Amino acid sequence: MTDSNQLVARNVRRFRQERGLSLGELARRSGLSKQTLSKIEQGVGNPTVETLSLLGSALDVSVRRLLTEWGTPVFVQRHTESEWVDGGNWSERLLDEVYGSGYVRTLVLRLERNGPEPKPIDPHPVGTLHHLYVITGKLRTGPLSEPVDLAAGDFVRFPGDIPHRHVCLSDRVVAHMVTTVPQVRQFGPTVTRGGQTS
Repeated sequence: MTDSNQLVARNVRRFRQERGLSLGELARRSGLSKQTLSKIEQGVGNPTVETLSLLGSALDVSVRRLLTEWGTPVFVQRHTESEWVDGGNWSERLLDEVYGSGYVRTLVLRLERNGPEPKPIDPHPVGTLHHLYVITGKLRTGPLSEPVDLAAGDFVRFPGDIPHRHVCLSDRVVAHMVTTVPQVRQFGPTVTRGGQTS
């Protein structure tokens, strides 16, 4: 199984599940057999360009999106799996590395467990990633289709361009969160004196 087949498998499965489609319904929409789709989602198929084009049309996404990593799969690093590197009078723990350009937002998130379970958070722009490190407490977070339970010292990276949620599992949670959004416009339209935009 090649990396590219695994990438296509993750994306097809993700887009199908996001749209609430069964394999049978996707087969009907794409004109491909359920057996072919099953192999693709398992990463053992070797889809042709034509097959990817049919899948893209059926899922209403471009072929490029089927061949690009958009923040999946969810990546979790437990505090027990971490490694600290000493540097004399300091030490560091690498949580994750993501490359690209765009908008970066860093914040401290505080949650309290009171009332009903919070509503899902709407998707952010395509390609958005959330990087979350739990400082204190216990938290359930991530995509609605793939939530993970975290404790203090755990780290997760997950796509923010699909519905997701943060649920407090202890009385209180404090977490550090970085959100990255690729290719955000740096400047809005310029308004001229005549009211025209450029």
